[in-house]
Amino acid sequence: MYLEKINKVGDIKKIPAEHYGALGQEIREFLIEKISRTGGHLGSNLGVVELTMALHLELNLPKDEIIWDVGHQSYTHKLLSGRKEGFDTLRMYGGMSGFPKRRESECDPFDTGHSSTSISAGLGLVKARDIKGEKRSIVSVIGDGSLTGGLAFEALNNAGKLDTNYIIILNDNKMSISENVGGIPKYLSSIRTSEGYLDLKDEVYRKVAGTSAGDSIVKNIRRAKNSFKSLMSPGMMFEEMGIVYLGPINGHDIAEMRKAIREAKRFKRAVMIHVVTEKGKGYEPAIRHPARFHGTGPFDIETGLPKKSSAVSWTNVFSTVMVKLGARNPRVCAVTAAMPDGTGLKRFYNAYPDRFFDVGIAEEHAVTFAAGLAAGGLIPVVAIYSSFLQRAYDQIIHDVCLQQLPVVFAVDRAGIVGNDGETHQGIFDLSFLSSIPGMTVCAPKNLWEFSDMLKFAVDLGKPVAIRYPRGPVYEGLEEFRCEITIGEAEWIYREEEIALFAVGSMVETAEKVRNELEKKGHKASIINARFVSPIDEDAIREAMRCHKLIVTLEENVRSGGFGERVLDFINREKLSDVGTDTRCLIISLPDEYVEHGDCGLLKKLTGIDADSVTERILEVI
Repeated sequence: MYLEKINKVGDIKKIPAEHYGALGQEIREFLIEKISRTGGHLGSNLGVVELTMALHLELNLPKDEIIWDVGHQSYTHKLLSGRKEGFDTLRMYGGMSGFPKRRESECDPFDTGHSSTSISAGLGLVKARDIKGEKRSIVSVIGDGSLTGGLAFEALNNAGKLDTNYIIILNDNKMSISENVGGIPKYLSSIRTSEGYLDLKDEVYRKVAGTSAGDSIVKNIRRAKNSFKSLMSPGMMFEEMGIVYLGPINGHDIAEMRKAIREAKRFKRAVMIHVVTEKGKGYEPAIRHPARFHGTGPFDIETGLPKKSSAVSWTNVFSTVMVKLGARNPRVCAVTAAMPDGTGLKRFYNAYPDRFFDVGIAEEHAVTFAAGLAAGGLIPVVAIYSSFLQRAYDQIIHDVCLQQLPVVFAVDRAGIVGNDGETHQGIFDLSFLSSIPGMTVCAPKNLWEFSDMLKFAVDLGKPVAIRYPRGPVYEGLEEFRCEITIGEAEWIYREEEIALFAVGSMVETAEKVRNELEKKGHKASIINARFVSPIDEDAIREAMRCHKLIVTLEENVRSGGFGERVLDFINREKLSDVGTDTRCLIISLPDEYVEHGDCGLLKKLTGIDADSVTERILEVI
């Protein structure tokens, strides 16, 4: 009834205040109904309905700007800024993104997708505003989970020096994806349970300023104020950094939120509004199971259960093997960056809580912490999604590989991951990991090889990265289980004419390609590369002698990937001079960002599905 009246940004201001509650309820019902069909981030969005309404009521969008940290919670913002129709194609190829996108709306001033970035980005927008002499409000919304990231505190340290208005809203729901851990969540909990404190207004300072004793009075008032607040409120930590602290505030009370935003606009400083919300509010299954409803596929609204029964995934296999490795070796431990459920390490935690470490959303710290564990004689397995591991590149080089410490990186969600889009596709890890001296990079073809590879990595005593995709684990080629030796590929089929060198998930594709080529009268070998660093040089030499065409297949960008490493070796060794007319064809993802959409469709569009690969090979031969 009320939601239908909102078709463009600013329309919410036409809704009478007495109907805000009804509008909030309609928004929640709309989100639950739409996301039950398309999938998406539900719990975080249900928690910020009133917060978002208050922002749209008090700000003048798009002139004023909101930066949503990560962007998981931007759905209500999209609704209120005129993108209601886009929810029918949410996260589908060519449809509306599940994250803020500058190209999608002028109400999205900054693209987000990874955590802890909004305060830094907001600071940049504030400085740009001031240099250009503009008058507008800049607001960064960050969750308490994202506040565990070091980047957020680097930005807060910088924000404390501002002498201009900048509003930071801390959305405190005690959750990131799973329950928050560490000192910051405990600190915020102490604020939530405190009695509050007296905040002297800037008007007092203005009234005494300019008098003969004005400066002295201001100093004394501030000293007394700070002393009182130190006794009464743990929120003093932010004040000590130079940031005005307002809160905690009920994030589901629109009137209270609006009042706080108006108050925050008055300061010529950085202001933090601490807002307490409930993740999943209004939908009981999302409240009971916040991790499941953080990012969900289509589900039954009545029960909250997924509409499709989930097959055994690569993450499930990792979870099972880790528990077995923990039982066999007391030195094995596990590290994750706020993703115990997503990475499958919850079972390891249940079995060996003393050897499990969730460090919060802090990938850089996770890697250096693991390096310390390894230096102390343990064997840490660090499970981080491919896209998020990019954030710890320096630590991998400097703290792990330079010292050749036995840290195992379980690189989950490698390759095309689908609906979350550009910020989450794991398409660069083969390139950035294999460029590091001393790093062994490998990828399993199926369930059994994944298990063997994890055991191999734990026993190797050097840095190892194992990359594996999202989704159902491949259970084919069970009969091919060659012992894993560092840098050795596995010949699965030996033929002539065409040699298919496939990495990890692309072995399944290579098998389909081989069958299609056979129908066309062409014979193809399949070589399971297994290792991207070091590559199997002997296998390449042998393939060059016996085949007319070498084809490399990888679910990674071309630049710096497996195919380029193979081609570089062929050129360096002048192997093409040894053979007859053997050529090399690189099948990879293009060197560009891959947008959101169904994984199968994206693979077809980027030319790495079996049909596309077969067609390219036939064109060459």
